[in-house]
Amino acid sequence: MSETILIMIIGMAVVTYIPRLVPLIMFQGKELPSFLQGVLKNVPFAVLGALIFPKILLISEGDIWFGVVGAAAAFIIAYLGANVIVVVLGAIAVLSVYSLLFM
Repeated sequence: MSETILIMIIGMAVVTYIPRLVPLIMFQGKELPSFLQGVLKNVPFAVLGALIFPKILLISEGDIWFGVVGAAAAFIIAYLGANVIVVVLGAIAVLSVYSLLFM
């Protein structure tokens, strides 16, 4: 392995590690306000929505209902309070059944 690639790998590791370490050190032993805790709890769902929504309308097969059904399943499962992983897996399961029945 060349020296340049090794330096890049180490640099990427450091750059990835620092944003995780800094908040851990800054907020160690401190309680965040309840409003901020509520906001941070919803960040994964906001990111999931931002990733999913553009693809709802731009399905490559041309079947807009495929995107609508997947989005509806994800929104319903998320609304019920499930974990992000459960939301993703649930939407995949619903779309798998949809594919078997309607495609």
